[in-house]
Amino acid sequence: MPSLLRVITTSERRRPLLLPLLALAGLWLAMLLLGAGDVDRDVLLGLYARDEPWLALAAVGLTYLGNWPTVVVVTILGAAWLAYRGKRRAALVLLVASFSGRLLVILEKAYFARLRPEEHMRLVEVHYQSFPSGHAANSMIAYLAIAWLAFDDPAHRRWAVAAALLLSFLIGLSRPMLGVHWPSDVIAGWAFGLFWTLLVVGLSSRWERRAE
Repeated sequence: MPSLLRVITTSERRRPLLLPLLALAGLWLAMLLLGAGDVDRDVLLGLYARDEPWLALAAVGLTYLGNWPTVVVVTILGAAWLAYRGKRRAALVLLVASFSGRLLVILEKAYFARLRPEEHMRLVEVHYQSFPSGHAANSMIAYLAIAWLAFDDPAHRRWAVAAALLLSFLIGLSRPMLGVHWPSDVIAGWAFGLFWTLLVVGLSSRWERRAE
């Protein structure tokens, strides 16, 4: 985690992002090729919260924070806040990262068409296919981008990024707890969300430096 925070919060110092991006792409590919098997099922059953009502209730609350309508509201409010503070470029970057990331997740789901866990396991209603987890990916992009773009001071940014990563982790974890995603779907969602955020925000920072 500390090394990940350093990569994210010091990107404006021309820290190379190629290796982290390649690692995240490799993790996403591994989850695509190796997921939905016996290991995935065993982990899913270990996380499944049907027999623990308080855990299931907590998972429902967390998963709500990753629902697309919630993420849209958070994204728009975050962009409005950034624009109000004079960070109009950052507001635009947040909107582009969040909405384009959502579109790419939908396309991935439609193309790979992985089936979800059995219907009788699902504790909440779901739509679309299983891979990757939209909740994990969308929450990672939106919350992490806001944390990254909102703060210029490295210390404040580090704390905000850590909080965003933790929130996205909990949101993603809620999905197998509710029986609606394979764990590999969630890991792939995190990997894609982090990949896309690093790519979009990192490129925008580079373009901004060149324009100065």
